[in-house]
Amino acid sequence: MKYSITLVLIILTSIVYGQQISYNDWKNAAKTEIRLLPKYGNVVKTKEQKAADQELMKTYLAQQGTHRKASEVLVGLGFNYLYKGDLKTAMFRFNQAWLLDPTNENSFWGFGAVFSTLGNFPDALKQYDEGLLINPKSTNILTDKASVFMNRYATEKNEKDFTLAIKLFKQSYLLNPKYANMLFKLSTGYFFKKDCVNAWKYYYECKKTGSKLITEEYTKALTNLCKK
Repeated sequence: MKYSITLVLIILTSIVYGQQISYNDWKNAAKTEIRLLPKYGNVVKTKEQKAADQELMKTYLAQQGTHRKASEVLVGLGFNYLYKGDLKTAMFRFNQAWLLDPTNENSFWGFGAVFSTLGNFPDALKQYDEGLLINPKSTNILTDKASVFMNRYATEKNEKDFTLAIKLFKQSYLLNPKYANMLFKLSTGYFFKKDCVNAWKYYYECKKTGSKLITEEYTKALTNLCKK
C-alpha cells in the first residue's frame, strides 16, 4: 500500500506545509537567537531585550485590552506564518504570545507545531505535554499530539504508537465530537490500518462539519481501499 502510506504521512503531520529550514540548521541558528527557543530558552534577557518586551506588551495590550486576547492574536499570527512555511517568524510570534500570557496553552500548541514540522517529534511532544498541563482539555493539543504518535506508527509500525494515537484522538472526540481536524485524522488513521468501518465513520462525521479537509485524493483512496 505505498500510495496509502504516502498519503497518510502527509495528512498526519501536525502541520502540512513546506518548511524553509532543516532541524540541524534550526539548532545552529538557535545558539545565537533565543527567539527560536520556546520561552526564549528561559535565558536572562538583556536590558534592551526587556525594554523591547515591555514595548511589545504595551502595544498589544492597548490594541486588545487583555493579556489573553493579545496572546491569542499572536498565536493566530504564528500559525499564519507556519502555514506559509516561515517557521522562524512563527516561533517569534508564539514566543511573544507566551510573553503576553504564559498561561495560554495555545503558545505551547504553537511551539509543538513548529518542532513537529521540523520533524523533531520528541521536543514537539514535550511542548504539547506542557500545554496539556495548563489545559488538559485542549482539543487542539490532544489532536496534534495524537498526530505525532500516528505519524510515528506509520513509519515505525509500533502498535503502541497507534494505540496511544487513538486514545488521544478519542479524548479529543469526547471533548468536541465536531472538531473536523480530529475527525479527519481519525479517519486517515483507521484508513492506514485498513479498518474500513471506522475510516468511513469518521470520514462522514468530518464531512458533516462542512470542513474542506477531505480532499478528492483522500476520497478516492478510501473508496479504492474500502469499496462498499
